[in-house]
Amino acid sequence: MKLIQALKKIKDLRRKVDDLQIMIRDHSADLSHETPVYPDQRQAVDAFVQARQDILKEILRLRIAIQRTNLCTPVTVTFMEREVTKSIAEWIHMRKDLAALELASYTAMTDRGLKEGVIRQSNGTEQEVKIRRYYDPKTRDSMKSMLQSAPSEIDAALEVANAITDLIE
Repeated sequence: MKLIQALKKIKDLRRKVDDLQIMIRDHSADLSHETPVYPDQRQAVDAFVQARQDILKEILRLRIAIQRTNLCTPVTVTFMEREVTKSIAEWIHMRKDLAALELASYTAMTDRGLKEGVIRQSNGTEQEVKIRRYYDPKTRDSMKSMLQSAPSEIDAALEVANAITDLIE
């Protein structure tokens, strides 16, 4: 089974779990004057509960297999002609929030609105003032560009990986 198939199967199983929850809710009790829907209503409810438990076990099995696969499967993503290889799990975390947090570091590197020029000192002499940058603007701009495009690059690589990667059971 491919990763994408497992992900879609979990989604379908979740729908079935929700449907069974409704069946349990709707048939777990009635009033004495009502006619039960099933010949043995208690057995039917027990069967719904058991089916739900079995499906939840299958969802858990698939989730663990997906996690194992995500941890063990390397994926290469190309950023501005530079290839970076990480596990699927690492890319998921990068995509979720870490790339944005790293981008914030480079976005914070600014001149803070400071102006170069000449200032008059208290003794009346003039002093030329220059901005000192404690970062390389070229590196900052390059990293910002790369990190801004990271989500779409990661998404594209993970879509391919999900389609071609076999689930590690």
